[in-house]
This record gives sequence, structure tokens and C-alpha cells, in this order.
Amino acid sequence: MSLWEMKRTNFYSKLEENKIVDTLIIGGGMSGVQTLYQMRDQNVCLVEAEEIGVGVSQNTTAKINYLQDNTLFSLWKEGHQELAISYLASQLAGMKLLLDIIEKEDISCDLEEVPSFLVANDLNYVSKLKNFKKFLEHHSIQVTEDISLIQESFSYGIGVFDTFVFHPLKFLLGIVSKLQVPIYEHTKIVKIVRGEEFYFCHTLDGHCIRAKHVVVACHYSFFLKPFFLPMKSSVEKSYLVAIPVKKNLKYTYISVDKPLMSVRFYQDGKQSYQICLGASHDISIQQNDKKNFEEVLQLFQKKEKDVAFFWSNVDVKTKDHLAYIGEVAPNLFLSTGYQTWGMITSSLSAKIISDAIYGEENEFAFLFRPKRMSLAMLEQCFSSLFVNSFSFIRSKYYPKSWYSKDLSFSFQNGKLIATYVDELGEHSVHPVCPHLKCGLIFNQLEKTWDCPCHSSRFDKDGNWLKGPAKESISENLKTKD
Repeated sequence: MSLWEMKRTNFYSKLEENKIVDTLIIGGGMSGVQTLYQMRDQNVCLVEAEEIGVGVSQNTTAKINYLQDNTLFSLWKEGHQELAISYLASQLAGMKLLLDIIEKEDISCDLEEVPSFLVANDLNYVSKLKNFKKFLEHHSIQVTEDISLIQESFSYGIGVFDTFVFHPLKFLLGIVSKLQVPIYEHTKIVKIVRGEEFYFCHTLDGHCIRAKHVVVACHYSFFLKPFFLPMKSSVEKSYLVAIPVKKNLKYTYISVDKPLMSVRFYQDGKQSYQICLGASHDISIQQNDKKNFEEVLQLFQKKEKDVAFFWSNVDVKTKDHLAYIGEVAPNLFLSTGYQTWGMITSSLSAKIISDAIYGEENEFAFLFRPKRMSLAMLEQCFSSLFVNSFSFIRSKYYPKSWYSKDLSFSFQNGKLIATYVDELGEHSVHPVCPHLKCGLIFNQLEKTWDCPCHSSRFDKDGNWLKGPAKESISENLKTKD
């Protein structure tokens, strides 16, 4: 369970009729809600398959931070100087967009300005960080080498002062409470059909929304064509724990060498928490979630009894470190691939896409264009094909060696059935992802079935939770693969 999960008293209704709009936004997370905010004066509506913010948005560390390890630092480190400069400008602009919304709408979301650090122990990375400091200072960023705030020990680090942290769910619910536009929860789009002038977006319950423009602001798009996202991205999984501490130390850091360590603090009333993230890996490998959580505890020298909250998150990553934001077909827009840094990029995405729909120029649209092509992107296509094939084959081996005795497998009428037993009884499913038929992995800590190929997730009873899959996996012996 994520630290950010909230009990809500007000909900939005499910779509119960056909509808005609100029713009349909699919996805009620950081990207979708902020796109809705940018287009709030138009004939627009938003649909969310579950509830506002319950996907990746509530599993993030929620840092509003342009000092990023695997994007800005990586672009600079790999010699892409001009890209690094443009990316830095984009993140500063995106951060300003987000902060301006919070201030203008007076949203109470526990916003705090805190210093943020990049740290390392490896001497090679220490040298790189020292040179990276010069790059930042050359572009008018005030940088410090004083990392004495950090509890853990590192050989060297650099920090900036103008970064922030907040509560992502309070932010999202604060925005939607200000909007007088149609929002529908528990409304899942399963098919988009392109007509001559409009798109016809069909819901799981058989209703249709006709729209001139469609914005797919899901974490991982549910359609394969026309963009073929599985060929142009990978998925990384990370593990988080929230530990009660005596004081909110008000800083964040992330390591640029291995092992990856990421920390921030949060104060909820009188109780403060240290949020620790680690054990990040491609979802096609290291699939023993219990072992991965234990690795995080060992990394930060914490004990399981100290943990108040634990959860995992997945991030879509691209080979060239840049998100996919923009038009993938006429009037069809995509926003994904945030590289673990979605808080700022989601604000930027909302502005880029809304500007495109309004016919206005955006200085950062070219940087994140989905149809860009480079040697790195070609390499991504081949590596993704290999990794996805490997994941698919490996996923078919049951049972996994680390599974406990409360999980069993059998064949009924030629179909694989997985049965998990707990105090509530038996929970049987067909453990194959409806998206592209990968075998599912049982997450023994969070009691979910997770796809090791494209990050779909289902609860222990097979109900769809998130990801590109369109259906649930509840046992159905009459259904063929």
C-alpha cells in the first residue's frame, strides 16, 4: 500500500451513455488531469478506468526535481550537450508550470521547497559529477558540494536548492475539484476506431465517445498500432518503503552509480516518514518481489518491522532518455516514457499537447516528438524485440522456484489455472496477460499478478488494476487463449 493512498468522500460517476466532445482525454493521472486543466474552457472530457490518481501517480516518490540522474545527467554524461541544455530548459519550464498551477488554484498538497542532491561513491562517477557541476553553473544553476545533510555516507555529491516535494494525490484531487468539466471514473476505453473526421472511442460497457482529438495519457498505451510502444521502450520496476522517523529532514537525493538509492521525506501531521527507493530493474528480470523488497531494506539498513508502508512502481523508459509526447496519428496524441521523472514532465506534456490541439507552437514539442528517429531508437527496437521475446518465453515457466506453498498450479480442460489460498479462501485465475499473452508473475507481498513484459497488473482474484491489458484474468475455462 502506497503512502499516498487516500480515503475519498467524493467520486465521479461512470459513463452511462454515448457522448460527443471535441477532445477526449484518456487517463486520470498527472498527465491526463493537467491536460484537462489546460483545456478546461473547451468541449472536453476525461475518462479514467479506475479512479483519479490510483495508478502510477500514487506510487511515485513525488519529487518536483530537475536534477535527474537518468535523464539530464545521462544526456550530459553521454556527450549530448545540446540535448542536455534543451532538456534542462524543458524541466525548468515544466516545474514552473506545475508550481504556477498550485499557486493560482491555491491547492493544498503539502508542497515543500527542499534541496536535492546527486551522489556517488564510485570514483569515476565522482569525477563526472564534478564536471557536471560546471555544466550546471554555466547555465546559471546555483550548485553546492555540501552534502552534510544526508544521513547515509557518500564520497561526493552536488546539490541544488530550488526543488520541491509534494503529495501527488492531494494535488490531483485539488485540481479536479476546481474544474467544471465532465470527468468519468470506472470508464475504461478498450477500442479506438478512426473515422474520416472523428475518433470513435468504445468503452468496456459498450458506450461510445466521439471526439475530434484524443489524448492517450495512460502510463502505458493500451493499443499496439500505430505507435508500437513495446518496440520503442522498456519498463523498469522499483521498490519503495516508508519508514517512520522522528523528524522531516527536508532533502532528497539519488545516487548516479550503483546500487541505486533514492530518498525523500514526508510529514503527515505529527508523523514524519523517510521514503526509500531501490532495487530498480527491468521487469523482465529479478522477478522475485519479496527478495527485491528485502534488498531495499538491506541497502538502507532498515528492518522489516520498521516499515509502515511498502509498494512498487513501474516506469516506461526510452533509449535516448526522452519521453514520447505528441501526435502519433492525425489528432491522436500520446504521452508516455517519463523515465521515472513524471511530476515535471507531466506538466510539460499537458502544455505541449494542449498547444498542439490549439494550433499553437511549443518550444519543447520537437524535443519530445514521438516520431523522432536516431541510432539509439533503432537500437531500442532491436533490444526491445529481444527482451520482450525473452520475457515471453521465460514467463511461461511455472511454478517459480520462490513461490510459497499457498500458490498452486493445475490444468483444467487444457488451460493453466493458478490458485492462491489465503484466509478468505481460494482465488483462481488464468495467469496469462490478455495484452500480448505473457505469463504473469505472482507478487507475494502485494498479492497481485504482474506482467513481466508490459507491466499490466491484476489483483489476486484476477481483476484488472492497471496497464495495457483490456480484460481481467478471472478464471474462465471456456475462454481460449
